[in-house]
Amino acid sequence: MSTNGASCPPFSLTEALAAGTVVLDGGMSNQLEAAGHDLSDELWSARLLAERPEAITEAHLAYFEAGADVAITASYQATFEGFARRGIGRERAAGIVASSVELARAAARRAREKGVARPLWVAASAGPYGAMLADGSEYRGRYGLTVAELERFHRPRLEVLAAARPDVLALETVPDTVEAEALLRAVRGLGVPAWLSYTVDGPRTRAGQPLEEAFALAADAEEVIAVGVNCCAPEDADAAVTTAARVTGKPVVVYPNSGETWDAGARAWNGRSTFTPDRVAHWRTHGARLIGGCCRVGPATITEIAHALTRA
Repeated sequence: MSTNGASCPPFSLTEALAAGTVVLDGGMSNQLEAAGHDLSDELWSARLLAERPEAITEAHLAYFEAGADVAITASYQATFEGFARRGIGRERAAGIVASSVELARAAARRAREKGVARPLWVAASAGPYGAMLADGSEYRGRYGLTVAELERFHRPRLEVLAAARPDVLALETVPDTVEAEALLRAVRGLGVPAWLSYTVDGPRTRAGQPLEEAFALAADAEEVIAVGVNCCAPEDADAAVTTAARVTGKPVVVYPNSGETWDAGARAWNGRSTFTPDRVAHWRTHGARLIGGCCRVGPATITEIAHALTRA
């Protein structure tokens, strides 16, 4: 895509999706770890929002330079409850959460200065309730909370993120339909579009609901501009893309993991990577318009994705 060189995109992400395919970034955590930062902490990358914000900007910049059009903020695990456990009060926590958007914007400005001449957007990440628990439960869902209780958890953080004016809210790594319902309620009236992406296991959510049922929840949600999957095996993404497009009629967002498996107890990745850029053409053919990577997918793979989309 071309750009007028302004510091903000010349058109909205919604307009961009109508015109073509947009490249997302890759995993924030693996990029930070590659730069030498220790993330063995309940706050994960969110800790660096408070302690090393420049590291977050550098990570975003690496992905923009690699070919990403969209930076997903480091707010996935940034919650009022998580910061409160560290003695950080609500006002300061809100400032930290909001800063995640500005850090991504700062990376976009630096990318422009270094010659990146295409539109760049910012997606404000809102991870699931289980991410705040930091016990791997985002890969199980079914927390025992009602839709209303989960809505009350998500809404304050979403309000802070929306007020920071990202281009889109990334409601990501959602493990079940109960939390999806809560998030869809929580984004109403915020004035910022959103995408909804589930983490899945085969043809079902991590909690076991059929994907047809899960995706259908967002089909008529005006705020939702894309529906899909993230933080899952690449092979599970293949069928999910087709299902999301068929059920919702919306653009599909897809950014799976490398294919390695996360061991929550050991806090380590096992196995081998199965993410190959030759999947990209299949995803785009079947409705994907936002394509990138999640955990363990780094800048080199994002470059390959960008090149594959240019060739496809």
